[in-house]
Amino acid sequence: MKLAIKAGLKRAFNKNRVLWREPSFVLSVIIGIVSLCLAFVANYFAGSFASRSVSSSVTDIILDNTRVWNVTFLFIEGPLIFWGFIAVLLVAEPKRIPFTLKSLALFTVIRSVFITLTHLAPFATRLVLPTDNLLDMFSFGGDLFFSAHTGAPFLMALVLWDHKYIRLICLISSLVFGLVVLLGHLHYSIDVFAAFFITYTIYHMAVYFFKKDFDLLKAYPNIKVL
Repeated sequence: MKLAIKAGLKRAFNKNRVLWREPSFVLSVIIGIVSLCLAFVANYFAGSFASRSVSSSVTDIILDNTRVWNVTFLFIEGPLIFWGFIAVLLVAEPKRIPFTLKSLALFTVIRSVFITLTHLAPFATRLVLPTDNLLDMFSFGGDLFFSAHTGAPFLMALVLWDHKYIRLICLISSLVFGLVVLLGHLHYSIDVFAAFFITYTIYHMAVYFFKKDFDLLKAYPNIKVL
């Protein structure tokens, strides 16, 4: 077991050593980081605007017929665990980094546009979340459509589709987080179900816009290292 871990760490180190010496790769990563940061800025202003402009809540066929469950841990800590897992995958296989960053930036920007269009208030009965949590930096209460909890893990499943077990983990995470936000009445059902269709389109947009990064992601079997 220790030998396998040591060998895996050595392979990851060698892959990182090779790629991080390539100026084009470093530039692409920098562009991805800057794009994602700008996307978060857009998300902040869009979420703030949507939350200030909320009207009233509406009925929902699923939420009307279910009670509110305490899903605080899964809603807040769940995504932190998931994105920690994704971060490890990116470090282990750095060729994934540019396309992943840029596709997440595109996802965030498009979602920011969506949440500025319709200003429904959160559902009348919902889980009250603690205010001192990290997700407060990215969620504002009125930014409902579409669910990032559902869409972002599904995007990762599409990005890492060639890897069976990673794909399965991401798909299960997407479904679980979708169920969590419904059980907590934190999103309307349309926010969750529409997320899959919109995210699928965003993925194909990312493939089109970031073709070089996508080709690097799909490099088979792996980038050769010494």
